This record gives sequence, C-alpha cells and structure tokens, in this order.
Amino acid sequence: MAKNVTLVFVHGWSVTNLNTYGQLPVRLREQGKQAGINIIVKDIYLGQYISFHDEVKVQDISRAFNSAIKETLVDLVKNKERFVAITHSTGGPVVRDWSERYKAEWPTLPMSHLIMLAPANFGSTLAQLGKSKVSRLKSWFEGVEPGQGVLDWLELGSNESWNLNMGWINKDAATISESSFFPFVLIGQAIDRNFYDNLNSYTGEMGSDGVVRCSGANLNASYISITQPAPGSNDAVKVETKVAPRTAFRIVENSSHSGTKMGILAGEKAAVNDPTGNDTVNAILNCIKVGTKSQYDALCDTFVAETAQVQQKELIEPIKKGIFSLKDRYFFHDRFSMVTFKLVDSEGYPVRDFDLLFTTGPNNNPNLLPEGFFVDRQRNSKNGETITYYINYDIMNSSPAVINDKKEEIRAKNVGIDNLGLTIVPRPADGFVHYAPFTLNADNDFFDKVITPNATTLIEIRLQRLVDKNVFLLKGPITEMPTSKTKFSDIKTSGENVK
Repeated sequence: MAKNVTLVFVHGWSVTNLNTYGQLPVRLREQGKQAGINIIVKDIYLGQYISFHDEVKVQDISRAFNSAIKETLVDLVKNKERFVAITHSTGGPVVRDWSERYKAEWPTLPMSHLIMLAPANFGSTLAQLGKSKVSRLKSWFEGVEPGQGVLDWLELGSNESWNLNMGWINKDAATISESSFFPFVLIGQAIDRNFYDNLNSYTGEMGSDGVVRCSGANLNASYISITQPAPGSNDAVKVETKVAPRTAFRIVENSSHSGTKMGILAGEKAAVNDPTGNDTVNAILNCIKVGTKSQYDALCDTFVAETAQVQQKELIEPIKKGIFSLKDRYFFHDRFSMVTFKLVDSEGYPVRDFDLLFTTGPNNNPNLLPEGFFVDRQRNSKNGETITYYINYDIMNSSPAVINDKKEEIRAKNVGIDNLGLTIVPRPADGFVHYAPFTLNADNDFFDKVITPNATTLIEIRLQRLVDKNVFLLKGPITEMPTSKTKFSDIKTSGENVK
C-alpha cells in the first residue's frame, strides 16, 4: 500500500510568485509514486502575511504560519495526521521558530518532517548589505526590496538567530524522534555564474551556494563558553562545550541557491527521466521515507558519505581559457568552517571594542597560521559584541596537492596546523572600569572543537569586568563642613581593582 504524505512548501523571503517552487512539487509527486509514496501537495503562501514591511519579524511570520496551519490544514489536524514541510532559504528558520514557539499549543506537533533546502539557519552574509543593495541581487530577492525586520534576523551573529540556535544546541538527542519531528538540511555548494554579482564577491563565495554558506545551513553546531579568570587568582580558564543533536545534513550535487538552471528549488525538471537535479530529488524522497529514529540515524550516516563524495567530485571548478585569459582558471570548493564569537563581561554587559586573533604553536603566535586560512570576518551591525569568522577548513587542517584531469598539479600540498588558541585585547584597557587582555593557550582539543568542516561553532567569551577602587570612596571622619576645596571631580584611578 502506498504511503500517503502531505507536503507543505514554505518559500523564502520576498518571494512574490508561487512559480518559485518550479517543477519540484510535480517531480516529487511523480517520482514518489515510483517509490511507493502518494504525495499530496499543500502550499502555505507566506507572502500574503509578510507584505514586505520593515516591522515584520521572523516571529511574526511564524505566528502567521501557525494560524495558516489551523485554517488550511484543519482536516489533517482533525484526523491527527501530520505534514512534511519542505522549506527554502529563510523558510527554514521560520518553521524552526514556529516549532519552538508554538509546540505547546499542539498535543502533537502536526509536522513530522522538516526538510530544509538551503536554509539560512545561521544567517547570510548578504543580509548586511542593506535593503537597496540586496533587492538588486536577483539570485535571492528577485528584485523585491526586503523588509528590514527579517534582514536583521538574517545578519550573521544576530541575537535572534543566536537564541534560536542556542535553543537547538542545548537540546538532547531525544529531541529528534517519532513523537517530535525529523529535521534535514540539504544545500548545494555550486555557484551559478549567471547570478554572480561582480560588485559583491559574497555571491561567488566558495563553500556556499551563492547566498547561504554550507556551514551556516548545517544544524550540527557547537557552543563553547570561555571564562577569563579573575586577575591575581590561581583559577584556570574555564571552558565548557555543548554539541547539538546529530542532524541529517547533505550537500547535494550541482546546486546553487536560486534560478531555473541550477537552483536547488526551481532548478528541478518535472520529467522523472530527466537526470537534472536527480540528486536533490532522491535526497528529499529519502528524507520522507524516514519513519523511525533508527532509520534517521542510518540516513545521517548515508548523508555523511554522500556529502564527502560530492565535495570530492566538485573540488575543482575549471574555467577554460578564452579570448581574454591566457590559461585555465580554477576555483577550489574546499570545506569551510564558520565561527561566531560573542563577547560579554562578568556582569553580562556586551564588550564591543576588542581585537581578536587566532594563534597557534607553543608561543601562541598568530603569524604561524597557514596562509590563506582566513576568508572573511563580519561584525554584526546592531550587536557589535558579536563577530563571525569564515575559515577555510582544508587549508587550516592540511590538504593534499590538487591534480587536474591533465595530471597537472594545480595546487600544492598544504601543511596545516593541529592546535589553536586565542588572544583578545579588549578596550578600554584602563580607567575606572576596564578589561585586561586574555590569552587562551593553543592546544589540539580547542582546534578540534572550534574548526569543524561544513559547520558553525558559537563561542561566548566572558571577560572579567574590572572596577577601580576609587569608583567609590568613603572619607571621614568629617571634622568640619565640606567646602568648594573638598571637591573630588579630579580624582584619579588608584590602579587597584575591587575584589
């Protein structure tokens, strides 16, 4: 007997036409029949709720999504059936926010599977460009000016995305189960050169699909808390780590973020015998087939192996020489890591003025890091205490020489490092309230926890807030009434901090 499955498609931000789904729903329905799956397609069109206004936030959209489920899927909910959500881009964080915010309203969450295509789970580099620039990037916004409320969420290191992802990281493995829902992340790492914007290199960034980084989509994230010891104490640096529940993650072949040629969503062709996009369709159907936790864990293993195959196959992207180039050019699709730092002090106040350096070796030397490991750094424009680094994992970790199809060495073997540390110089460095520099000695364990291929690590660093003793003084006993000569507006710091 065929398995009946109700699909709910949730598109990304600033989409104005249902043709954004392309022929994927038809392809899934037809290919699903061959796999014994009877697919019923439902659509919840978020555009009618969003209206592209600045005041609309992700939590507003998830609230509207909750209402739409109650209205549109009333029969399904009444029959205690569940739907499979297939999301694209910002639709992934929207449905994740909904599942967290409104799960208590449902005796059983009406969603059994969440299949996210190119989800901006940790944001997108493009969000910081601003409304007018982003609206010109046809690869994401189709000429529609986006609302600022959602752009703020999507900016790397936003408080909203940090909180949602920390909520996920803090869950235990039992969160993913038959009684809850099964999450999946599928993303491509190919760049559709037709969409490349020469004025914005992010649209051609390696390790991404032109909009979302693979590491910024993957929910297999980690959190590290680092606490600076109090000055003069013998306490060691306190480091605590938490790892998210293992989540199915797959990089699919020859897929970019958008477009009818390579787009992970609209690039699919309806004909079942058309090989275009077959990798994505098969991966989606494999997700839908999962019905138990053991099947989910097995698919996680399969996805790891298949991702490794795709990344090896797509490592070299050759651009053949032409009229204006004398030789072939190569792009290398290495594996990348994303690390987001948040600096606060011991009283919980944000620290927004600081220098942060990666270090390595016994002397914590930043100059010994591999050449080319650092790709990008972006500070959140609204939360200056948060900064995101983008790192080439294969260069950092080491990689073999790369040989092209002519047996020519086109990139030499790279010798990476195996230990990592941090040096932080916060400001102000003196005054009545100030901070002291902080060094976390480089070691192997920290390297392994921080630099993870195709994944994100959130690191919260708590610095000691140092208060000078002269912030508050008690003078006395007073033998005569104070005069203008007893003013203390010119008091200096003592150089000694309160305990």
